[in-house]
Amino acid sequence: MQVVSSIDEMQSLAKEFRKQGKTIGLVPTMGFLHEGHLSLVDLVKDRSDIVILSIFVNPTQFGIGEDLEKYPRDLTRDLELCNERQVDFVFAPDESRMYAADYSTFVSEEKVGAGLCGLARPTHFRGVTTVCAKLFNLCMPDFVALGQKDAQQVILLKKMISDLNFPIEVLVGPIVREPGGLAMSSRNEHLQTKQREGALILLQSMQAGKKLVDEKEITNVGRVKSEVMSILTESSVVRVNYVEIVDRKTMEVEREIEPGRSLIVVAAWLNEVRLIDNLPL
Repeated sequence: MQVVSSIDEMQSLAKEFRKQGKTIGLVPTMGFLHEGHLSLVDLVKDRSDIVILSIFVNPTQFGIGEDLEKYPRDLTRDLELCNERQVDFVFAPDESRMYAADYSTFVSEEKVGAGLCGLARPTHFRGVTTVCAKLFNLCMPDFVALGQKDAQQVILLKKMISDLNFPIEVLVGPIVREPGGLAMSSRNEHLQTKQREGALILLQSMQAGKKLVDEKEITNVGRVKSEVMSILTESSVVRVNYVEIVDRKTMEVEREIEPGRSLIVVAAWLNEVRLIDNLPL
């Protein structure tokens, strides 16, 4: 495994692999890796000759007052995990290499990212699309592996890739959960025991909504949302950001539930930790 910090070196390596006819798979991350990230390495490995995992805590996707400085970091541990998973290259640039002092160019998607997390974090998705466009240009992947936990981000990046004609196929890995059902996230590191226990209600509430659809064949969006919300608000440690039912291919809010198309999405605060999750109907 080789660690690359220079953007010029990373791009030169990618160009050389392209010349050799090798396929490249990319797993973009902000580090503090968990099994969810590593499952994406497994997903892309079978399709690619070269696997690149990027580690970069991207400042442009954090708004004012968000947790950029507190975001968990442990590069030594991350590199050990990547080596065990047989990643070929870890691309770990620092901020000054990715964003020069006079940097002023951004990529903005205007539709998919407008609602849900886009309302709660107005500049977040512009930072995501910008850094991913840069990573795509530097690593030149044939495949990029993304996690279903970030459902809106997945659809947003698919839209950017399509709209801007990046020759990249998106592979989406399923949500990987902790034993109790909490979706794995680097931010889980900040949860104290009581908060971690309280966070389990995110999945439990969505499962209750899904049960109405599966067992009682309810397709009324308001009825299912009400069930999810009523369970979430029972918790003293959870502050709900949103509960919505959306089309899983577009992230547009649904008027009526259609099994196989609809997706429950939730976002909630546990003190200063914001978590998201989703469940297909």
